[in-house]
Amino acid sequence: MSELYNVSAAPHIKSWESTRTIMQDVVIALIPASILGVYNFGLRALAVILVCVVVSLWTEYIYEKGMKKPVTIGDFSAVVTGLLLALNLPASIPLWIAAVGSVFAILIVKQLYGGIGQNFMNPALAARCFLLISFGARMNDFKIPTVSATKDLLIHGAMAVDGVSGATPLAALKGGTATDLMNMFFGNIGGTIGETSAIAILIGAAYLLFKKVISWRIPATYILTFVIFMILFGGKGFDVNFLLTHVLGGGLLLGAFFMATDYSSSPITRNGKILLGIFLGLLTGIFRTFSSAPEGVSYAIILGNLVVPLIDKVTMPRHFGKGTKVNG
Repeated sequence: MSELYNVSAAPHIKSWESTRTIMQDVVIALIPASILGVYNFGLRALAVILVCVVVSLWTEYIYEKGMKKPVTIGDFSAVVTGLLLALNLPASIPLWIAAVGSVFAILIVKQLYGGIGQNFMNPALAARCFLLISFGARMNDFKIPTVSATKDLLIHGAMAVDGVSGATPLAALKGGTATDLMNMFFGNIGGTIGETSAIAILIGAAYLLFKKVISWRIPATYILTFVIFMILFGGKGFDVNFLLTHVLGGGLLLGAFFMATDYSSSPITRNGKILLGIFLGLLTGIFRTFSSAPEGVSYAIILGNLVVPLIDKVTMPRHFGKGTKVNG
C-alpha cells in the first residue's frame, strides 16, 4: 500500500479568514455610512468618530498592557467597536461623553469579560444604552445649526446648509408629522451620525453579505418579523409609507446588519439565528408601538444578547446517538 494517511487532531476545516480580516471587512462596510455622516453633519461628526476610535484603541492597549496580556489592538475589533459607537451617537454629543462611552464599551463590556469572543453583549450598543441612561438629554439632542453660507458646509455639514430639521423621522411620525421617504433613503434627515442614510447602510450590508462575513438569517428575519408586527399592531395596517418610515428610520437597518450579527453575542446555529431575529423583531415592535420613546433597537438587541445562550442551548444539534433509546 503506497498511500500514506495522516491522522491529526481537530479542527480539520481551515479558513483563510481571521479576526483581523473579518473586522477589516466590517470597517470597510461602515465607510459609506461614515462618509455620509461626516458629509451631513460636518467636522463635528468626524471628531466624534476619531475620539471613539482612538479612545477605544487606547483603552484596550492600556488595559492589556497593565494586565500583562497579549495586546490585540491589531485585530481591528476595537476599531469596529469605536466606529459603531460613534455612528450611534448624535454629532452634537460632547466629545468627553463619547470618550466615556468608548471606555465603557472596551473596558467594562469587552475586556473585563475576557476580551474579544467572550463578551456576552455587543460592546458598542451596551455603551450606547449606558450613555442613554446616564446622559439622556445629550443623547437625544439632534439639533442642527442653521447656517446660510455654502462655505460652512465643511464645518457644519450639508444638513445645516440645507436647513434640515433636527427632528428624527420616528419622532416626527410619533408626533403625527409626515415623513419624506426619499430623504430618509439618501440621508437628508436628522438622527445619529450613521443611521440617517439607508442607502449607505445597505451598501455596507451588501458588502458583508457578499464577503460572507454575516448571515442573512438574523437581519432578514429581524426586519420581516418587525414589519409583520407593525402591520398587526402598529395601528396603520398595511400602510406602505408608515412601514417604510419605520424600516428606514432610526437604527433598525444599522442594528440588524451590523450589531445583531456580532459573532460574540449572536447564536451559532442557523435555527438560533432565525429565533433571535424573530425575538428582536417582536421586541423592537413592542418598544416602538407601546412605549413613549420612538426608538427601541438598542434595547431590543441588548436584551436579545442575554437570551442567546438559551437559544444556542435549545437549537444545538444533538451528538449522534445522544438522547436516543436503545432497543432491547
